[in-house]
Amino acid sequence: MIATLCSLDELKKAKNALDQLEQSYPALFEKMVHVINLTRALQLKYQFMGSLIMDEDPSDCLPNLTQGSVLRLYKKEVETLKNDPDSNVIKNTFAAFKDTGYAKLSLLALGRPAESLVGSSSVK
Repeated sequence: MIATLCSLDELKKAKNALDQLEQSYPALFEKMVHVINLTRALQLKYQFMGSLIMDEDPSDCLPNLTQGSVLRLYKKEVETLKNDPDSNVIKNTFAAFKDTGYAKLSLLALGRPAESLVGSSSVK
């Protein structure tokens, strides 16, 4: 579990960056939101998703899925996002706001207001 402490200013900057990503790369943003929604639907940790996208070691946040086929399907969807020619834009955004945390970045991308995410968080 990753605990993050974010200021409203930091969250607003992250939201602006995500809004810019959506305006400049709408198809890429849609793919990212698809992966975020799939993460939510499968009740996986955002940290796991972010680790896969950023090519980090996800071993500290591995899901407890009983069906390997579900995990393979999920990883295939993440790979589809990563194989987009512009996927480096997402990686750059995630890297720029790493201290914000993958969970808060994901929630901002889904439209949650920055004000609702201020303070410490233990969202996985």
